[in-house]
Amino acid sequence: MALREIIELAWDNRELLQESNTVEAIRAVIEELDKGTLRVAEPNGDDWQVNEWVKKAVLMYFPIQSMKTIEVGPFEFHDKIALKRNYEQLGVRVVPHAVARYGAYLAKGVIMMPSYVNIGAYVDSGTMVDTWATVGSCAQVGKNVHLSGGVGLGGVLEPVQAAPVIIEDGAFIGSRSILVEGCRIGKEAVIGAGVTITGSSKIIDVTGSEQKIYNGYVPPRSVVIPGSYTKRFPAGDFQVPCALIIGQRKESTDLKTSLNDALRDNAVAV
Repeated sequence: MALREIIELAWDNRELLQESNTVEAIRAVIEELDKGTLRVAEPNGDDWQVNEWVKKAVLMYFPIQSMKTIEVGPFEFHDKIALKRNYEQLGVRVVPHAVARYGAYLAKGVIMMPSYVNIGAYVDSGTMVDTWATVGSCAQVGKNVHLSGGVGLGGVLEPVQAAPVIIEDGAFIGSRSILVEGCRIGKEAVIGAGVTITGSSKIIDVTGSEQKIYNGYVPPRSVVIPGSYTKRFPAGDFQVPCALIIGQRKESTDLKTSLNDALRDNAVAV
């Protein structure tokens, strides 16, 4: 029986979690997630496909695991999920006190400053996870992305059909930005410091004579800063947070410098 079929059957009948073939199937899925051969979500043309059955396996991994003590030198943890290992063989640089959980994929060339990557996440090659950045469960991060200090990528496991946070190749995410609820950041986009984007946030393109509104999606190469708009409530008119697209990364600028230059060109802090 295929892994997917076993997972789907167990999802509908949790008594099957007592059977050895179900436990082995769930653990096989987590192992494939850890290796990057399975993903919670993957590119499908210009869109993304969520593999709900893989998320189901992650959710069912917790009840089949037992709590145990994990000792790392003088540090002690008490959890159900092991820490990721063998970073040298993976070609990943991990600075103390960075932590990644087993079941998270880190590609060759990833750098983890003191930060955290949760189970089900996928972090592709050349990406920097900077100090105190958090990559939540099932978040998908592309190649050559920079997650600046304190960035928070939200995790999403339930509902299983919900899309995870997606950061596409070459994006730059500024310090203390919060990206949650399945929002999607397009390729080579530049998110300024302190931007908060949810799956339903308004992202307003103000570069033309008329505004253009996106919900939870930042188009490729956009330069984005925090903003607000006026919304009427029964109690009166109040300012509601949004994000503003104020420009585009320039083709003429080298990718290695355009991350900061794109913001400096628009007088915005990193």
